[in-house]
Amino acid sequence: MQCSQQSCKPAPTICSMPAPPPLILGSTSRYRRELLERLRLPFTCVAPEVDETPQPGETPAALALRLALAKARAVAALHPHAVVIGSDQVADLHGQPVGKPGNHERAAAQLRQMSGQQVVFQTAVAVVCNASGFAETALAQVTVQFRELSDTEIDLYLRLDQPYDCAGSAKSEALGVALLAAIHSDDPTALIGLPLIRTSQLLRRAGIDPLAASSP
Repeated sequence: MQCSQQSCKPAPTICSMPAPPPLILGSTSRYRRELLERLRLPFTCVAPEVDETPQPGETPAALALRLALAKARAVAALHPHAVVIGSDQVADLHGQPVGKPGNHERAAAQLRQMSGQQVVFQTAVAVVCNASGFAETALAQVTVQFRELSDTEIDLYLRLDQPYDCAGSAKSEALGVALLAAIHSDDPTALIGLPLIRTSQLLRRAGIDPLAASSP
């Protein structure tokens, strides 16, 4: 069908929103990967090359924040147009850092040390985008009260859960919850390794809204 010059109107221009920048998780941790998948955002994982040695006199919270930012910056240097998430967790026992045990013997020693004690898990997250100049960090603290644990309980738990890659030698999302008397936090996923509430806040400030970006 044809129309006159007067009645024909050009088709309206469809204005498309700019695509969000690529998202990268600066970690190879399966725990953090599985947590970030909850936000339903497309992302890739890149291993950061960072020296995690604590500095003299560095508090567990300061260590977690420094390493989270260092990890994000290390990956962002290789991918300047991406938004990069870095995260780190340090178990804080009376101001002393407790790291990943790596084997059964060190894990058993950690749990004996934490038996009946209150431990604060300091979980930091950083979001960096070199192209926009965005770089911010946030810290989520989770206070965990351990039960009084017998050597038999400790040995049995470690053989069943094998949490040798977890700071503090306990997987709260698995059988490790049986070692605990209480958990207190305003960002509960922080205990597993990535504080999703704070991560979502930083992503929105960096230009990626999980709800908008995840919509069909």
